[in-house]
Amino acid sequence: MSKDGYELEELLGFGRIFDGTSDETNGEIVSGWLTHELLRIRDRGGKESPLIANPVQVEFARRRQRQNIVVKARQMGLTTWIAGRFFLRTITARGVLTVQVAHTREAAQSIFRMVQRFWECLPEPMRKGCLKRSRANVGQMVFPELDSEFRVLTASDENAGRGLTVQNMHLSEVSRWPGDAAATLAGMRAALIPGGELVLESTPNGAYGCFYEEWLQAEENGVAKHFFPWWMEPAYVSAEVTDLREDELELMEEHGLSYAQLGFRRELLQNYRGLCVQEFAEDAELCFRSTGECCFDMDALEARLKAVEETKGTRHGGRLHIFLPAQPDRKYIVALDPAGGGSDGDYAAVQVIDMESGVQCAELQQRLRPSELTRAAVALAREYSTPGQPALLVVERNNHGHGVLAHLEKGEPYDNIYGSNGVPGWLTTSSSKPVIVNDLDALLGAEPELFRSKRLLEECRTFVTHANGRSGAANGAHDDCVMAFAIAQAVRKELLQRGKRGMRAA
Repeated sequence: MSKDGYELEELLGFGRIFDGTSDETNGEIVSGWLTHELLRIRDRGGKESPLIANPVQVEFARRRQRQNIVVKARQMGLTTWIAGRFFLRTITARGVLTVQVAHTREAAQSIFRMVQRFWECLPEPMRKGCLKRSRANVGQMVFPELDSEFRVLTASDENAGRGLTVQNMHLSEVSRWPGDAAATLAGMRAALIPGGELVLESTPNGAYGCFYEEWLQAEENGVAKHFFPWWMEPAYVSAEVTDLREDELELMEEHGLSYAQLGFRRELLQNYRGLCVQEFAEDAELCFRSTGECCFDMDALEARLKAVEETKGTRHGGRLHIFLPAQPDRKYIVALDPAGGGSDGDYAAVQVIDMESGVQCAELQQRLRPSELTRAAVALAREYSTPGQPALLVVERNNHGHGVLAHLEKGEPYDNIYGSNGVPGWLTTSSSKPVIVNDLDALLGAEPELFRSKRLLEECRTFVTHANGRSGAANGAHDDCVMAFAIAQAVRKELLQRGKRGMRAA
């Protein structure tokens, strides 16, 4: 390359053989050759330098396909590499639209500054000639000579992707996208042309949500999976350690780690604690489930999920699962979380448990209005009532629960309704919720066989502590089955303790 760079026809020629080889590149793949010839970045030391591929970038370039999903540790340089590749694809072809989508506005601005540096460090004749820009707003770069464009968007933009026709698409930190990430992703995918290049990339953020589902389904959807653990980044070293523990010896032997890398790993464990396995991934499965935020013991959850069988007895289109039918001379508790109700609201959930053993007998999860939910709950309560032993119906009276209680009083009467202090229903408060959730976690560890529903256990996975300290469903997940089951077990505990006090008094 001369100091004047390349003319338009030369760039277009490179674009036609972008992932092939050329005599001009001495047999090197054109895209890689252009990367270190044209692109400049600010390195870890703050200096401007050519973009030379690190081990992660080399491996991704080697295994890259048309559609890709990447799970990685933090700060591996992959966003930089993808931005560079897509920038080059944008300036070496006509009529190209490239879109990168970040999880926050700050991240989008950071990506665009990087792309801006790519352009600013090109030879001046190119910048003033064939690659002169007609527009360079924040997040947008237009090259009129090529009729090509590079955009950086944020996932929080309601209209992200709408009305666009995209050739190259990079979706960054998808596991941390706000709002309805699945809907945003679907909209972005609809904008990608057939044969367009797609990269979904993220650090893990729990065994739930849109990105996790995409990772699980990648192979059957024909998407190439890439996993890059932290030790692939050469900069991740520290003072050497030699007094190795058993887990460190296993890692060293399995992955060929150095003493300096293990020293870095000890610092990670000290600084990040429970989030270490998530932020600095070592295993493509463990990195998802070890979030450090889940309110339930992940080992107990995973063990029970592996042991529990698929539900065979279902009704109402699979919404109602029957694990154990009603038995004579048994007492049952039927607890319900009314949620929002309606076709567009959150799910309502009903849990049926055996009073004596606490085992889960039935579970309903469905979007139902208060009147519909009342009829469904009463039907289950009657089904699990035995002669002389009517099932105890427990209604969470928060929010829409008042509507259910009103229907029970006026339109769908039922005789055996739980109440406290003379008021029908169960009240979940900011002080009682952590208690019943912690009790449920303890129950999962002590008696996992009481949990029969895979749907319930999956909800436990996504029941997390939020930044404000409150607990509940992670973004995009549900917790109705968890709360209904927690309430049922809390009422059972209360009744058993009350019975023991009565026995002592006698």
